Order: sequence, then C-alpha cells, then structure tokens
Amino acid sequence: MNAAVELIDRQSAERLAVVNDAGQWTYGEMRSLSDRIARLLTEEEGLVPGNRVLLRGPNNATMFAAWLGVLKAGGVVVATMPMLRPGEVATILERAQVSHAIVDSRSLDDFRSGAEQAGTVRSLLTYDGDLGTGELERRLAGVAEGFEAVDTLRDDVALIAFTSGTTGRPKGCVHYHRDVLASADSFARYVLKPNAGDRWACSAPIAFTFGLGMLLVFPCRFGGAAVTIEQPGPQPLLEAISKHRATHLATAPTAYKVMTGMLADYDISSLKTCVSAGEHLPAATWQAWHEATGLRIVDGIGATEMMHIFISASGDDIRPGATGKAVPGYQACVLGDDDQPLPAPATGRLAVKGPTGCRYFDDERQANYVVNGWNVTGDTYRQDEQGYFWYLARSDDMIISAGYNIAAPEVENALLSHPAVAECAVIGVPCEERGQKVKAFVVASAPVADAELQAHVKQVIAPYKYPREIEFVEALPKTATGKLQRYALKTP
Repeated sequence: MNAAVELIDRQSAERLAVVNDAGQWTYGEMRSLSDRIARLLTEEEGLVPGNRVLLRGPNNATMFAAWLGVLKAGGVVVATMPMLRPGEVATILERAQVSHAIVDSRSLDDFRSGAEQAGTVRSLLTYDGDLGTGELERRLAGVAEGFEAVDTLRDDVALIAFTSGTTGRPKGCVHYHRDVLASADSFARYVLKPNAGDRWACSAPIAFTFGLGMLLVFPCRFGGAAVTIEQPGPQPLLEAISKHRATHLATAPTAYKVMTGMLADYDISSLKTCVSAGEHLPAATWQAWHEATGLRIVDGIGATEMMHIFISASGDDIRPGATGKAVPGYQACVLGDDDQPLPAPATGRLAVKGPTGCRYFDDERQANYVVNGWNVTGDTYRQDEQGYFWYLARSDDMIISAGYNIAAPEVENALLSHPAVAECAVIGVPCEERGQKVKAFVVASAPVADAELQAHVKQVIAPYKYPREIEFVEALPKTATGKLQRYALKTP
C-alpha cells in the first residue's frame, strides 16, 4: 500500500484538489505533477526507496505534489518549516541522514547554510512557489508523463516528522504509510464527517502533522480541495475563506480569538466546520466564536508522535472547555503515580493508544513517551464520569504559545550564545493573547538591552520562539547541587 496512491490517484481526475491565489489544480493535474516528480527523483536524481527527502517551503500546490511524489518514489518525507534557521536545519539533516531536498527558492538561503554544516545532501531541486518558473518546473517539462508508484508496504516508513522535545534536541517521529491514512479514517471520518467537494483551510504548515492532516491528507482522502495560504495568520485565513469559499477551517485558539474581532470585514458564510488544536481552547474563546458565527469549534488534542488528533468531540457531543472523548479507534485514560490507569473521575497524566503511536527515530526518549503500551503525552488531564477529558496543564516544561511548541532549553541555549548572557532560564507565563508567552530570566555579565537579546534569539532559532518578556536578575534559584529550580521562577 502506497499512501500517496490512495490519496491522489483514487479520486476523479476532474475534481478540484488545490486552490489558492495563484490558481487551481485538479486531482488529474496533481497526479501528473506528483508522478513526474517521482520519475525525476528516481531516474535522474538517484533516489532509491528509503532515501530521506527534505521538503522546505510554504503550503502550496507544488509543495503538496512534491510530498506525494516522494512517497510514490518510495522515499521518506522529512518536511520542515520555512522559518527554521540554518543550525536547526542542519540538525534535522544530520539526524535523518537526508540525501535529497526539494526547496522553495524563497527558503533557500537558510537551507544552503544548514546543508553545508550537515554535509549529507547530494541532490537539491528548487522551485518558485506555484509560479512555475523554478529549476524543478523547468526540468519537469522534459519528464515523461506517468509513473508506476513503488509498491511500498503499509508498515514501510512514509515520513519522519521532527519536533523539539523539552531538552531542545529534536525528536524524529516515524510514521508508516498506514498511519497517514489512519488519521483520516479515525478523527476525520468519524468526528468531522467530511463530504466530497469540501474545501479545507488551515494555518499550519504541512511540516506539522496537524497541518498535514487538515490540508493534504483529509481533503484528498475524501475528495475535497485544499485552500492554501503561504503566509499564515488571522487576516490571510479570513481572506482565503471569503475568496475561495472554504467550508472547513483549522487553526489554533489564539487565531480564533483574534478573528472573532475581525469578522465584520469578511464573508465566512461558507464555513460549516471549525477545528482547534495546538493548545488548550478556552471556553470563553469557544463561546465568543459561537456567538459571532453560530459555529461550534471542534476542539482536539493530538501529537506529532501520534500523527494527529486522538481526543475530540463535535456537534451535540461538544462540552465547551472540555477537549472531548477518545476518537473512535483510540483508547484514553489518565495514569496515576504508579503508571496504572485510574478509574474515572480522576486526574493524572494523559495516556492514549490506538492505530498510531510513538516511534522515535534512534532516540532513547522512546522509553519516556511509551509506558506499559500507553503513549504518555506530557499533559495533565481530568477525566470525568462521562468519559470527557479536561485539560489542566503541561506535565513538563514545554511552552505552548499560539499553537506552537517551544522548548525552554532551546531558547536558553540561544540566549547563552550571546556574550552578555552569563546565565538564563526560560519559562512559559500566562498570556491573554497567546495562551502562554516565553519569558526569560537573565543574569547578565555586561549591560545589554532587551531588544538586542530578542533580535539575537531570532537570528539563532526560529523567530516565533524568542522571549517576549525578559527580566534581569542577580541570580537564578538553584538546588544545593546546582540544578535550576524552574518551578521557583513560576511562583512570583
């Protein structure tokens, strides 16, 4: 079973598959484009099944065709966010031993610097978004139509999705061809209940498995169309919904809160389903959106380790403030201190299992995430008598800000690379606008301004991770053995 074949080759060739401000593409056109990319990779670029291919660029039809083409060729997709910096790109290239890369020309500079550090990439193809003017497009013009997809097995690796852990060292989450389809055949099929012809809009890049599902896998699985935007944000989302008549919207709670105050300027009457994930959805945000639009937001929790959402609820099953129940196909519970499931009602560490699960690529942290067969997500939840799960807090030091996971140690390492920073500690603090924001406590060895440190961090790691608040302190709280007492910083 080849997931790309199941997704793109089974639909009617005339049906619309992708639409954006640059144009629109049918399933037949996407099939042709992905076939030719697969042929180019295998016949001219030396790709053999199992090679890892890095994809880098914003959401658009060419990126989607490349993703599908890599799978058809038997390759393993390693997608990255365009905002990653050279050091972050180099780490992923090295960890995954990436041999081939397909990169949007606008994301090329940071990639080249990262590739020079890693030294693993032997083939690079570049393209110009959906303009059709890049090197990839030029070479594809001379490639024959059609390609017989590699006959991969359902348990062959389809993608390695990287996510930063609490230590800042990225974890590669391995997913098989069957995992790609399982997310559609569980959450999407039974909770969202999609129809052919639906149009899907999402703010997340397909480097996030949340975005991959909502914008590529789910539309293709059910004969819908992806409405893509290259610059995510509340205003571009609303513009795309209005212009391209999107029926499904997926974004983070922060965006829903901002968009609620912007609705008067846009026609979103085409929307019928709204999905929230990435961080806890406050009941107040849910209620405000419902009052303004009449639409009930479908909340959910997923994880890169699990491919997509595994706890959710829709329609009359929604309880504002609750994440929901286990999605059909999954089991969920909360664990006590003895790592055993607690009878409801109870509060503990959220644990889940089902058709997808955590498989870290060459990483000893697998033993921390999978406990007695349960995938332990790092969240503390309360399960009530009806089986609903209510989010309480993160169990670790991961900061979730506007839907992004930000590892505190990674920000600390970036700050420490500045010569004026002697010591530092980073935590997440409540933020009305973003849910949480990154705050840094800095022990300075020389005078330095907040703005200088913030600009420095933006140059070292992805800009969204920078500390939005910096407090200079004389010393950091530590244990007798010299270990940082992070919890002490969270209590003023």
